[in-house]
Amino acid sequence: MTISCATNRSFTGDVVLMGLGSIFRRFGREERGAVLVEMTLITPLMISLSAGVFEFGNLLHQKLLIEAGLNDGARYAARCNQTFNTALNCVTYAQNIASTGSYNCSGDCNVASRVTGWLPAAITVDLNHLVIPVTVDPNTGLANYHSTTTSVRAVRLETSFTYTGASLLSVLGLGPITFSAAHEERYIGW
Repeated sequence: MTISCATNRSFTGDVVLMGLGSIFRRFGREERGAVLVEMTLITPLMISLSAGVFEFGNLLHQKLLIEAGLNDGARYAARCNQTFNTALNCVTYAQNIASTGSYNCSGDCNVASRVTGWLPAAITVDLNHLVIPVTVDPNTGLANYHSTTTSVRAVRLETSFTYTGASLLSVLGLGPITFSAAHEERYIGW
């Protein structure tokens, strides 16, 4: 397209550039589609952040449930005394209490489990974990433990649990997370 002016100069590409320039200026001032563009850019980030918060919350919740279970199981094991009642199975009962909250999970501990997949078999119970001698400080005359015996015993429950969670971890390439927990109590007996 050739345009002639009174000066007899021909403009071929300048008019097209002026037309595009005015179109770009008008497009830059236009705000009708801005919300759609912003939403398109922000939505994946917000969904990822929300999923991460939920995933981390679920991981933390399961860890706290496992720690509470170990506390309960160790408290039972510290008071369990098979000397008076030989029918007691302190190890099995402590494992069941830690995993399910009950000494007897009615044959199916997986259904009654505090955390899905955390079974009593995954819990190690050591009834004679630590023997601590009772000593008296010569300067103060205070004993480290109040006991009628020369030593005290501690029981220990420990476990390791693999959290697989939702698919967000695998999408990020983090894979399953394994955490370990343990709890010790001084043996008291009944």
